[in-house]
Amino acid sequence: MNRLSDFPIHKRWPATLPDRLQLYSFPTPNGIKVSAALEESGLPYEAHLVNILDNETWTEPFLALNPNGKIPAIIDPDGPGGRPLGLFESGAILAYLADKTGKLTPHDDDARYETLQWVFFQMGGIGPIFGQVGFFYKFAGKDIEDKRPLERYVKESTRLLGVLEARLAGRQWIMGDDYTIADIACFPWVRTLRDFYQAGDIVGIVRFPRVIDWLERCLERPASRKALNIPPRP
Repeated sequence: MNRLSDFPIHKRWPATLPDRLQLYSFPTPNGIKVSAALEESGLPYEAHLVNILDNETWTEPFLALNPNGKIPAIIDPDGPGGRPLGLFESGAILAYLADKTGKLTPHDDDARYETLQWVFFQMGGIGPIFGQVGFFYKFAGKDIEDKRPLERYVKESTRLLGVLEARLAGRQWIMGDDYTIADIACFPWVRTLRDFYQAGDIVGIVRFPRVIDWLERCLERPASRKALNIPPRP
């Protein structure tokens, strides 16, 4: 596709600022990740609310951009070679934004790949497992008589918090002195586990003081505070 207007999603969520990166999202943990990265990088963008509460991700225009039917997704009208680029999956978007702006990831290859491994740690572990705790503890799963699924996901969440706690020993951020997409990938999910799912007690979050302190540092950042409601909730 050669123009932003060639994307079917543009007809459902038209751009008023077509020269800017277009964000299609909702302020869930995965949506907040990309909003926070955009705010941190200073890259101009336009945010469109895709209301997951109304199943808008399952409409044909959105599925044309992300066949997996999940937020967030982006279209960069100034992608590689100056051509528009559509992307889905928050981890891929974080890596793309870091590469495009030259921010939020180290410049030497060794440290860059180390940063990416912690992004994938969130994508493959923290996100899916914490999300299951939310389902079985806060939402419909709490009524399931068999408590073994909840116990399984609580145990694994506690283990993952322990991994993060160990990593933060002697470090301000996951990669040390520099705030990166690794922090941005992880903090919305830790916040959601503690504050939205209210599962701090069952996972024993008080046993991980470095994680708690790191989370508060993440949340104190102006970009993080702003990202928590981008796009604004309906």
